Amino acid sequence: MMRSKSLIVVLAAGLVLSACSGKSSTSTTSTDQNASGTDGPHKPGGTVTIANTTGQTWPCQFNPFNPAQNQQVLGLLYEPLVHVSVVGNSKETPMLATGYKWSDDLKSIVFTIRDGVKWSDGQAFSADDVAYTFNLMKAHPALDLFALWSGAGLTGVTASGNQVTMTFDKPAKPYFYNVADQVGIVPKHIFSAGEAAAHPDTWTNPKPIGTGPYLLSTCGPNNIEYTANPTFWQAGKPWIQKIEYPAYLDNAPANNDLASGKAQWGGQFIPNIKAFYLAKSPDNHTWSPPLLNVGLFPNLDPSHAATSKLAVRQAIAAALDRNQIAQIGEGGQQPAANQTGVVTPTFQKYFDQAALTASGYEKPDPAKATSLLASAGYSPANPLKLTVITITGYTDWDASLAVVKQQLQPIGIDLTVDDLAQQTFLNKLYTGDFDLAYYSEQNSGPSPYYELRQVMYSKNSAPIGKNASSNFERYNSPEADKLLDEYATADDAGQVSIVKQLSALMLKDIPMIPTTGSVDWFQYNTADILGWPTPDNPYAEPSPYKVPDNEQVMLHLYSKAAQK
Repeated sequence: MMRSKSLIVVLAAGLVLSACSGKSSTSTTSTDQNASGTDGPHKPGGTVTIANTTGQTWPCQFNPFNPAQNQQVLGLLYEPLVHVSVVGNSKETPMLATGYKWSDDLKSIVFTIRDGVKWSDGQAFSADDVAYTFNLMKAHPALDLFALWSGAGLTGVTASGNQVTMTFDKPAKPYFYNVADQVGIVPKHIFSAGEAAAHPDTWTNPKPIGTGPYLLSTCGPNNIEYTANPTFWQAGKPWIQKIEYPAYLDNAPANNDLASGKAQWGGQFIPNIKAFYLAKSPDNHTWSPPLLNVGLFPNLDPSHAATSKLAVRQAIAAALDRNQIAQIGEGGQQPAANQTGVVTPTFQKYFDQAALTASGYEKPDPAKATSLLASAGYSPANPLKLTVITITGYTDWDASLAVVKQQLQPIGIDLTVDDLAQQTFLNKLYTGDFDLAYYSEQNSGPSPYYELRQVMYSKNSAPIGKNASSNFERYNSPEADKLLDEYATADDAGQVSIVKQLSALMLKDIPMIPTTGSVDWFQYNTADILGWPTPDNPYAEPSPYKVPDNEQVMLHLYSKAAQK
């Protein structure tokens, strides 16, 4: 099923030092090659059909700054400056920027912008569009999904000729991934006029204009169709000429279409995947590398009297049998998580086993949980009634929450599961209209810092009723903010230490309660379509919902039939 941009995968042990250490200037060393790698060229042709559950029909809104909508346009239509492959040892692929150079103090970076690119309406793309995109995020903070202006210390973005200079008030190398990979560049001539200029955060953008390899052809409640952009700047690309993206309200029909080969690209949980999917055809394959954390986001705002109580959150964390949730809810396809928030074995060197053991959250402890809940005034005789919101159609999440409900009932928590359409769920999540939410943060990166910054950084959040870009639980800790800010100037050992200190706050304050590790759900069919990412060639995160990696996948794919 669709997972909102949630992403991480198996990484090399030394990745973070190369991505985030900063004592000298750095520039790109990769050659300016396109995203097709060494495979090709191929003849154009073929259609890829995507099957992953959205839990709702398509609203046909395509605002690249709206997290509820941008998965349908980032990558395919709106491109980043540089693609950074989290699964591929941080390999960088120049996209709208051909290169970059950091200053010696790592407080500024200059991107060289690609010449000869056109927007899909025929107008020329330029460095001015890049500067406009980032300055638009400053003028409208709701668009700044990564708190680049408010938290990362971005102080200015200017264009001169074919170069864009970004300045920061502190060393900013950890934010390269967010700046270069996670922001889709938008056309100034479109976003500076009319409704787009007046309300860029709520504008529906029904006819998106981008630089990417695909155009929005048609959209209806039941299907989005994309067609190849004939003026795409990578000559001869994309090879696949059409993408069909049906809306699935439930896993079952999507899984049936994947198993039969009707759909070629899947991104969701398939129960009993060996018998139901893999055994159906030798052309059916799967590779779902480990990701972030899935878990309970308790509302910490004082207006939510129960979940804002530390003892209540501690009781929930102590009661959960995460291994049971992983085995029953996820069919063993996702590993059990832990309360430190560090995904293992992906980021093993950041994991503090001793701290987890000392915390008492390593294994379920119903007696401790009952005592903690009693200290907050609740018991099996006087149960605490809570509602957890989730997304309808996510059958594995429903199964996991059924286990959570069962585990919390004996300690005195009566949990109601509220399945909501995805758009309704996200509106409630972003505005803080929930007791508990079952979810995963949105973006990955080359160390646990990137997820923990989303969970714990106060500047990513917002008052109740306002849209938070992350930190949906409204956690506010000056200590956490200070540690997250210090990460940029720390060496490798210092970064490991900072992550462990953030883990200690996860154990102490329980701002979020992980249940299972998330994975990048991915199923693919090779009857006609080849070029998929694999463990041996992990050029991009493989899920269809992972943006902007979806562009990299589509630029590698080709049809066998079209080559005849």
